[in-house]
Amino acid sequence: MNEASDPSRVVNLSQRMDPASERVGELLNAVRGIANRRLQQWIGNAFEHVDDALFDLAEKAENNAAQMHYFDGMREVRKRRPAVERNFLGAISRQLGELTHPPAQPPVAPSPMGTVELSLVADNDLEESLAITSMIGKNESRLSRDLFAVNQRLSVICGGHKIDDAGNPVAPAILSQAFRQALHELSADMRVKLIIYKLFDRYVLSSLEELYQEINTELVRAGVLPQLRHSIVRGGTAKAAATGSASAQPVGAQAETGEDTGEIPSDLLQTLHALFSARRGSPGGSGGSGGIQTMSSGPLPSANELLGALSVLQSQIASAGPLPLAQPDDAAELSREVMQLKGQLLSQIGALRGERPSHVATIDEDTIDLVGMLFEFILEDRNLPAEMQVMLARLQIPYLKAAILDRKLFAHRQHPARRLLDCLAEQAKSWSEESDRDRRLHDKVKSVVEHLLHDFDDDMGIFERLLVDLQQFQDVNKRRSELAEQRVAESTRGREKLEQARRRAAREILDRIGERKLPPLVHGVLARAWANHLVLTLLRQGESSPEFRSALHFVDDFIVSTRPAPDPESRQMLRQMLPGIERSLRLGLANVAFQEHDIERLLGQLHAYYRQQLGEPVAAAETITTDEDTAMLAIPDSIQPVIERDAEPDDTPIEDSLAVPPDSPEWQQVQVLQPGTWLEFSHLDEPMVRAKLSWISPMSGRYLFVNRRGLKVADYSPQELAILLIDGKARILAANALFDRALSAIVGRLSQPESPSPATDTE
Repeated sequence: MNEASDPSRVVNLSQRMDPASERVGELLNAVRGIANRRLQQWIGNAFEHVDDALFDLAEKAENNAAQMHYFDGMREVRKRRPAVERNFLGAISRQLGELTHPPAQPPVAPSPMGTVELSLVADNDLEESLAITSMIGKNESRLSRDLFAVNQRLSVICGGHKIDDAGNPVAPAILSQAFRQALHELSADMRVKLIIYKLFDRYVLSSLEELYQEINTELVRAGVLPQLRHSIVRGGTAKAAATGSASAQPVGAQAETGEDTGEIPSDLLQTLHALFSARRGSPGGSGGSGGIQTMSSGPLPSANELLGALSVLQSQIASAGPLPLAQPDDAAELSREVMQLKGQLLSQIGALRGERPSHVATIDEDTIDLVGMLFEFILEDRNLPAEMQVMLARLQIPYLKAAILDRKLFAHRQHPARRLLDCLAEQAKSWSEESDRDRRLHDKVKSVVEHLLHDFDDDMGIFERLLVDLQQFQDVNKRRSELAEQRVAESTRGREKLEQARRRAAREILDRIGERKLPPLVHGVLARAWANHLVLTLLRQGESSPEFRSALHFVDDFIVSTRPAPDPESRQMLRQMLPGIERSLRLGLANVAFQEHDIERLLGQLHAYYRQQLGEPVAAAETITTDEDTAMLAIPDSIQPVIERDAEPDDTPIEDSLAVPPDSPEWQQVQVLQPGTWLEFSHLDEPMVRAKLSWISPMSGRYLFVNRRGLKVADYSPQELAILLIDGKARILAANALFDRALSAIVGRLSQPESPSPATDTE
């Protein structure tokens, strides 16, 4: 006989099972066995396809760096896969075993979406959070019928403790979170992790219907709610009933499925909608800026009414004439205006229809709040100069109109309105008064803002047109700055090569002199003329060239020629060396632009010196001085000394004298800086400067910075730059797009229940 038809085996809804009973243990073990078997098979299938997916992407990669990310990811996944699978399956098994031990405090009520937990969006990595949220929302909606039945049956066998989508270990939410935690074993690039999430969605979450059906079948066979039925009311709640003892309300009989999100097509906006709704539902929560407290009746404003009211407010701004010169102090006033826009909007609708509505539809309120928080972020984003913050903040009304006209604005990175604001912010990030003396950039940004304020009604094409125009402006300026930047880098590279060659020449000469006391004239030749010859030879022919080796050989011979020659044998050796020394010296001196008469004068001094060495008579006019300063007069003034007598070249980098701990955050920041990164420098006695890291010297390791015109601003050693960061005199600006930064900050802010207002901070 079927156990479900046996009245003695049917679990009455009014009879809650004892969680400590052997019967409950058997049932939970059965559920756990089913889940473990299915999930082990599916997670294995998902990982079996990771290699193929990453290899395909590597073959299509746009550059070698991206290709290496995928290949590195393949190796990392192969290495860490067993630990990831073990941790994932272990977490689900453990949570299933803990179902009979409910928490002492009731769980936090889920958001109106029912599945999007705040922990999923609190992470700074918005892409990963959205990938998780997307998987959960899509699958919970699809699986609502079977999952609802699993929840009800688990609630009964767990002694009446309510099991819902957010607390069921085999629900998409918990499975996704457990998998996310397990993936912490991987140190792979986020692009690799997103591919793994897609495969998890495809091979695990998409198969959950089979798991739920098997669990329900097993529990029905065991007599748990065998006649449970439920229906889903779109936009409402799920209701359940059971025949027989239906008079008792089943535990957890309602499961919220979330409000209809209307035109909002994106997972991001779905997430934000849930967060806004949760915020409004919390005590004192307003969900956004400019909350409305009026108590008026009347129908909710339509989208057309909102657009009409916004157009009126926009025309009021446009009719005030050209934008005044932006001042940093304007930010505080604009911030108040941003927060008050919702109230102004409802007041304007009231003026148009004759009665002021108390609020707007949820989807419109979300849009208004989201745009408001975006522009509050702009006004507080330290990546933008204050003057540019003020100008861009005036675009709140045009962008609110655009967001109402096209709900995809916030969902798609390639939306023209989004790209335009990102492009404006990227240009603004590099602006400073010093680098924009002709005000070309300032006036261009101002022109785009004024065009939108004056000309944008409902033609979304204006964003594309302004974007194309701004990009053309950007391209022209980029070509100019790149030429200047290239010249600066080449000049700096040349100076560093010269300095390196001078140090090398000095070191070679000093190493060969050692502790010897050379005659002033010989030391002067080596320290000035010949050192310069070595430098030029290094720069032109290189250190491995025969010319450089020959020049060093001369130094050895020249030094040897100064040794005393007391006997005939040593004098004979000196006489044999002198022609080669003279020949090499003539060539070397000519190489460093000695004039012929200067060469002859110097050689005349040396001839007299060597006659003394050989014990030959020297004319009175050829007397050799022992004073080095007088001896150096034989060398033209145009030849600058590379080394001074008894002076050691300082090969110790300047930064070695600066104490910056290698494990300090600032030092780590400097080490990972890449060319193209913008920084803000603010020395006490100088105006603020924004500069881009243009080039890192492979020879000295110094960092070269240029302004937006490609002109040199400064160059620092890594240690010097770290000290500027520590002292607050330098600050690294964000490299990612304005919209991405803003949305990440907004999600983070809305995820903090303790915050009194979600739009009061952008850090």
